[in-house]
Amino acid sequence: MKKPNQKKGKMPDSVSYAKWGYLFITPFFLVYLVFTLIPQFLTIYNSFFESYRDGLTQVGPNFVGLQNYITLFTPNTDGVVRILKYAGNTMIMWAAGAVPQFVIAMLLAIFFTSYRLNIRGQGFFKTVIYMPNLIMAAAFSMLFYTLFTRGGPIQAYLVSTGAINATFDFFSVRVTVRGMIALMNFLMWFGNTTIVLMAGIMGIDQCLFESATLDGANSVQVFFRVTMPLLMPIFVYCFITAMIGGIQMFDVPQVLTNGKGNPDELSRTLVMYLNGYLTNKNYGMAGAISVVIFLLTGILGFFVYRMLSAPYKESGRLHRERKGNVL
Repeated sequence: MKKPNQKKGKMPDSVSYAKWGYLFITPFFLVYLVFTLIPQFLTIYNSFFESYRDGLTQVGPNFVGLQNYITLFTPNTDGVVRILKYAGNTMIMWAAGAVPQFVIAMLLAIFFTSYRLNIRGQGFFKTVIYMPNLIMAAAFSMLFYTLFTRGGPIQAYLVSTGAINATFDFFSVRVTVRGMIALMNFLMWFGNTTIVLMAGIMGIDQCLFESATLDGANSVQVFFRVTMPLLMPIFVYCFITAMIGGIQMFDVPQVLTNGKGNPDELSRTLVMYLNGYLTNKNYGMAGAISVVIFLLTGILGFFVYRMLSAPYKESGRLHRERKGNVL
């Protein structure tokens, strides 16, 4: 059978599979458009309107411009700007849990990935430290509430050992309430951070550690001169995502304090403040708070990224300059 004529030297047309890639990612963009992007624009839109329910009467929506934002930053009768107070509460409780979270997670990640230590049973320890992350925050909060309430086992043990003379209300003291919230956030998330940092360290070429050791560097120098600079992109990712989660802190203090933010609203967070307006169906004020939280998250994320990644970018620039001089 005679083959069809083909021009000499011409390759047959190749098959393009690019359209299938676009087809596979289309569902994600559709879901993002319907459930994320459009609600975001509607939230911004509603923040410029007066829309709330007074009893059985629906007021609005009436366009009020920036009045909702002005109301947010207007001091109350006690001279306190509540949104700033709640933002401060949120950042204090997040920082109190995030600092030990990253310190412990980094130490564990270094220990588990060290070829010198060669720790046995790593799978068991990784499972144990990650397990608190699988527990629902509401269940975790109820557990802590049961443990530290007046009739709980913690206070009974402290009284029996003579550490305290009588039971007292843990939830009426600022330090103890904030400390419990920070402790719960630490326990729930340090395992996840450890796993991510371990993955980052394991992606670093082992020859770099061996070379540094042969050059006489001790463990501290290896960490700050080799491990940390190369791990910085992963660390920045973990830190920014943890900060975003901290700004959105809601379920733990909501359940632990029954939504009141006791004592004296010192454990009330930004999202708890937002949830109060959603409960009252004041969508205008809720939208304004959401926009403020969004802007706060973006600004803090930008500055944290620039601050933490600056040394990494500078070291990369110097490396490229040295490489250019060698060539």
